[in-house]
Amino acid sequence: MGKYREDATELLRLVGGRDNIVAVTHCMTRMRFALADPSKADVPAIEALKSAKGSFTQAGQFQVIIGNDVADFYDDFVAVSGVSEASKADVKAAAVGNQNPLQKAMGAIAEVFAPLIPAIVTGGLILGFRNVLGDMPYFGPDGTQTLASLSQFWTGVYSFLWLIGEAVFHLGIPVGICWSITKKMGGTPMLGIVLGLTLVSGQLMNAYSVPSATAADWAKYTWDFGFAQVHMIGYQSQVLPAILAAVCFNYYERFFKKICPAIIQMIVVPFCSLLLGVMTAHFIVGPIGWAIGTWIGDVVMAGISGGFRVVFGAIFGAVYAPLVITGLHHMTNAVDLQLISQTGGTMLWPMIALSNIAQGSAVLAMCVLQKKDEDAQQVNIPACLSCYLGVTEPAMFGVNLKYVFPFVCGMIGSSCAAIVCTGFSCTANAIGVGGLPGILSMQPQSIPMYAVCMAIAVVVPFALCFIVGRRKGIDKGMGVEGITLDSSDTAAAATISAGMSGSAVGAAVAAAVSSETVDELVDDGEIDTVSTGMLIPLAKVDDQVFASGAMGEGVAIEPSDGEVVAPCDAVVTVMMEETGHAVGLTLKNGLELLIHIGIDTVGMAGDGFDCHVRKGAIVHRGDPLVSFDRAKVAAAGHKDTIMMIVTDKGPAGDLALAESGPVAAGKTPVIKY
Repeated sequence: MGKYREDATELLRLVGGRDNIVAVTHCMTRMRFALADPSKADVPAIEALKSAKGSFTQAGQFQVIIGNDVADFYDDFVAVSGVSEASKADVKAAAVGNQNPLQKAMGAIAEVFAPLIPAIVTGGLILGFRNVLGDMPYFGPDGTQTLASLSQFWTGVYSFLWLIGEAVFHLGIPVGICWSITKKMGGTPMLGIVLGLTLVSGQLMNAYSVPSATAADWAKYTWDFGFAQVHMIGYQSQVLPAILAAVCFNYYERFFKKICPAIIQMIVVPFCSLLLGVMTAHFIVGPIGWAIGTWIGDVVMAGISGGFRVVFGAIFGAVYAPLVITGLHHMTNAVDLQLISQTGGTMLWPMIALSNIAQGSAVLAMCVLQKKDEDAQQVNIPACLSCYLGVTEPAMFGVNLKYVFPFVCGMIGSSCAAIVCTGFSCTANAIGVGGLPGILSMQPQSIPMYAVCMAIAVVVPFALCFIVGRRKGIDKGMGVEGITLDSSDTAAAATISAGMSGSAVGAAVAAAVSSETVDELVDDGEIDTVSTGMLIPLAKVDDQVFASGAMGEGVAIEPSDGEVVAPCDAVVTVMMEETGHAVGLTLKNGLELLIHIGIDTVGMAGDGFDCHVRKGAIVHRGDPLVSFDRAKVAAAGHKDTIMMIVTDKGPAGDLALAESGPVAAGKTPVIKY
């Protein structure tokens, strides 16, 4: 049996079963599903799985974050599900039906740029190292010289590194785009590469020389056909001309494949499609793409460098993280590259790197708040590190969006940092290097102020998240057998359940303040209501985790007073003394019951709650457990619905649950086992 076989079996059930899976694969950290009906996936229950570190839906795919062991988990999942292995392309294709037109468009852009990311990151690092070597006059005896000026060796390294930087950003981008689009559209990739090379050929005027070109220059760089003259313009670093050229070429290739007999396709199709593609690129779509790209660049530059640049920075800094969730952030790659081509640098990328840092800093605050929660730290620490290095998905989907407030704190911190960043016109030479290493991409004159922006992106989200987390009681969880209770309501319920599961009743009794023994507890197969009021089905509770049954079967009560009593004889195995909003009981037969008072009441930090028992106490039916002030709960904007959840049936079989009606505390049976 595989290590993850049990969780894999449960995940299969929670995603809607074998029949709901169209295709499944995995990447470095995530399981990727294309589901026939995404609404059948029980997200809260999936995120409660021990192996799962979060989930999200992107590009029509339902993705479950597993971590570094995802390959082993995937093998176990395939074994228990009987689902045949699928490639990432198969899953993407199957997931398209779950996307709206905007998502499909953004997905297409993402797929074009995704294969280029490793080269872009490498190129960004190379240019960053060149910054340090040849453009930072902070070395030498008087602190005014560069490393390259001090050493012939570093001068050689500085010169050599440009070979790679130029290959990536000046030549590689158009060629890579043409190759990527051709591959995606099912064309001949090598012809796509050739098309890209014709856009950056040394025979053409370099794109960076076009704005300052004179009549004498154009006399040298012009195709003269007699009846028409066409400027020989290169499209180094250009994005839109390459995209438009590649799309046209691929439609030409499809057309000629369709009309040509198979016997002559090898000759006719490549020749005709490439010839027409190159002509279209240089005579029509190249100039159009250049004009559109220039217009986009001018608009963005007006926002970044104009009189309202601080407002632009505030907005962009705040919304970039939400853009990552939707996938729209991939559009910024094209804008950044256009700005670099047009102006020699970009003021957009620095704000993107700051957003990475801000989200990572929010996770850092969660690391501090949950320092005693080993389960949480297994997600928090790797997510924080990856975010600081520019990879935000584990942080946002595994931590920040799970609790919401860290995500918002990160947005606020990013906005504050972006205001300073745009206010001082911090500019990057290249893109691809995010998070803390992003400072390597900055132009030398921007580095000192950008370091200040980075400090803001670290301090503000951390401070805000820490303060809000303290107010919500994130740092006040009580440990149960080595597990620290999470203090957000739904997560607290999940962790309380985990803490109760596997705890021996005998161990709890040994720690009890009472001298009674477990043998003296009455086990009559009935659990009464914990409060007087009106019984309602659990499905009607205004909290999806409880309503969905993710935590277990149970009932809910709309109370008429603020008294909560023991519903049966049991041992108190969990008592949230700091907040008073949750109690865990273990019955004689091992059945475990969670009593959760109110929705989101953990945020009250115990205000209005009085605990009458402690962990380890033995209670009998009708004994007071907690008193709470209903008026204070209402004033705080919370509902005081009380949930009674069987988190572990123990040896009990099926449960019989009462449906609705008036109930009296400690006197009306609502759960029978």
